[in-house]
Amino acid sequence: MNQESKRIILRPISQSDRTDVFEYRKDYEANKYQGWIPKTIEDVDEFISKNPSEFNLPETWFQLVIIEKESEKLIGDIGVHFYGDENQQVELGITLDKRFQGKGYATEALTAVIDYLFNKIDKHRIIGSIDPRNSGSIAMMERLGFRKEAHHKESLFINGEWVDDVIYALLKRDWKS
Repeated sequence: MNQESKRIILRPISQSDRTDVFEYRKDYEANKYQGWIPKTIEDVDEFISKNPSEFNLPETWFQLVIIEKESEKLIGDIGVHFYGDENQQVELGITLDKRFQGKGYATEALTAVIDYLFNKIDKHRIIGSIDPRNSGSIAMMERLGFRKEAHHKESLFINGEWVDDVIYALLKRDWKS
């Protein structure tokens, strides 16, 4: 899957992205709500090696990188979790370099991915799992039209602590691209 919008390019992650991904992903404070924060460049190598060669394989996570067109800099990544093929549902996760947060890049990238998932491969429902303390991500999901469906108390063990998990979802029929 390769997508392009006004300011960004989305493409599958590759081994050549390892240094850039490590640089923004290793920042614990910026990524404190993430389930994966690499400690070494080898952690990133392993992460990249697990990316499937095909987009839309059931029961896989597919990682895309976000490239800013103007600078040609890798500024983040989006994970797409494909559930079993009968239910036509996916989960999205996004990580953005803190230097590019608050500038609309995440919204632009997610819009491109959501459009592709709903309009090109006919997915039915997209889910986002968010730590309720992550107010920026919650606001972004709501701007994109996602609705809050659940709040699970201390349901995930992430970075050494039990945390709550808020589930947001969007149906294809409710998407306004």
